[in-house]
Amino acid sequence: MRIALHTKVRADRTAEYEAAHREVPEELTTAIRAAGATAWTIWRSGTDLFHLIDCEDYTRLLAELEELPVNVAWQARMDQLLDVAHDYTSDGAGAGLPIAWEL
Repeated sequence: MRIALHTKVRADRTAEYEAAHREVPEELTTAIRAAGATAWTIWRSGTDLFHLIDCEDYTRLLAELEELPVNVAWQARMDQLLDVAHDYTSDGAGAGLPIAWEL
């Protein structure tokens, strides 16, 4: 399945956000893959961030990462950098942007 998300980085924290993503902990990327994600890309336009996630089951991915210490630490770091951290509920319900068109 593919999930598209929209988040927002704080205008005064874009450089810090980009620096953080140049050094995502290997333990976290390994855990994301183990939870079923095969790809995760983030694009930035100004303060808008657009994520495209390819995964087996997005709800399961969130559940497996939720209490993992490396993810808890990462989310705490991101909370300091983002204005809008999530556009979905913690259980994945209503996750992602609705599809407007697809080829």
